[in-house]
Amino acid sequence: MVAADTAWILVATTLVLFMTLPGLALFYGGLVRARNVLSVFMQTIAIAALMSILWLAAGYSIAFGPSESGIWGGLSKAFLIGVDADSLFGTIPEILFFAFQMTFAIITPALIVGAYVERVTFAFVLTFSALWMLLVYAPVAHWIWGGGFLSDGGIFGDVGTKDFAGGIVVHETAGLAALVVAYFLGHRKDKSKPPHNPGFVMLGASMLWVGWFGFNAGSQLAADGGAAMAMVVTHISAATASLSWVAWERIKYGKASMVGLVTGTIAGLASITPASGFVGPVEALLIGAIAGVLTQEACRFVKGFLKIDDTLDVFAVHGIGGIFGTIMIAVFGAGSWAAQLGALAIVGVFTFVVTIVLVKLITLFIPIRVSEEEEYTGLDLSSHGERAYDLTS
Repeated sequence: MVAADTAWILVATTLVLFMTLPGLALFYGGLVRARNVLSVFMQTIAIAALMSILWLAAGYSIAFGPSESGIWGGLSKAFLIGVDADSLFGTIPEILFFAFQMTFAIITPALIVGAYVERVTFAFVLTFSALWMLLVYAPVAHWIWGGGFLSDGGIFGDVGTKDFAGGIVVHETAGLAALVVAYFLGHRKDKSKPPHNPGFVMLGASMLWVGWFGFNAGSQLAADGGAAMAMVVTHISAATASLSWVAWERIKYGKASMVGLVTGTIAGLASITPASGFVGPVEALLIGAIAGVLTQEACRFVKGFLKIDDTLDVFAVHGIGGIFGTIMIAVFGAGSWAAQLGALAIVGVFTFVVTIVLVKLITLFIPIRVSEEEEYTGLDLSSHGERAYDLTS
């Protein structure tokens, strides 16, 4: 066991949890109307708590248990059976690897929150998130990171799918699931109101930016030059995408917005995630420059052409960003075209189909959407009996 590696992954684990709590909660919470901000906080923290327990119970074993079929890791490590403080995963304690990967299992379903805020029932959020993490996220993590059929030595030969920190495993799956849920939910009754607190949005995005160093550089699972390079390219892509987003916004609309700038930040972070272990600063500059424009146009495509009310643009920013970054690995010659495109297609179809089935199944027993009166009142009061603001003042 290397002490430096252990120390770094302890820090990285904390940083990735910090991305969800409070980073993502503030980012999403600031983008909704004042009457719904607490519901977003509630959904985010409840998902974090529930995914932690489910990751212990079965998720970790499904994702990182011993692979025999290449499809899943089985249940031999359910509730961490056979894992103690002395068990190792590479150069770090396996219990620490469990914790690090748990933060990924937390943030991935939490990302989907942005698609359904302001009109979804809390019971649906918890039920869907739980089943989706176990039946979509954990198996896909096994396929690519856990020695499954899409990894090295799998169906694409010795050079398997390259996804350093989650362009496919996290961002493609969350983005496609967001699109599906938003489609079945339908449009909000009133979409005209602007974000109630752009300051929250900026603070949340800043926390995500800092936390993302744990997300990407931590995925090296070592305190070495590879981790340092992943940190640098992550920062460069985020910085470049922030500026390319607002530059394109200025060209189109005549003004550059702060909310747009930090949305570009997230687009750059999502896009560099799969490639962060395989590219250098110049490649990161190019990825970020393209991502800020590409994802902005994807937002218009989803809402304008597809007519889907993905409220906070989860598919456009995370889904398209992750897919784009995954393809760029092949563009820069760090992965094979067959493996990158093949994995995107396989995981995309799997996520799409299973998410549809889950939504259909759950809604047989639990309403997916609150009533029109509850939506007008706001989910803070109608679903949770509390408010962050006096809306009459």
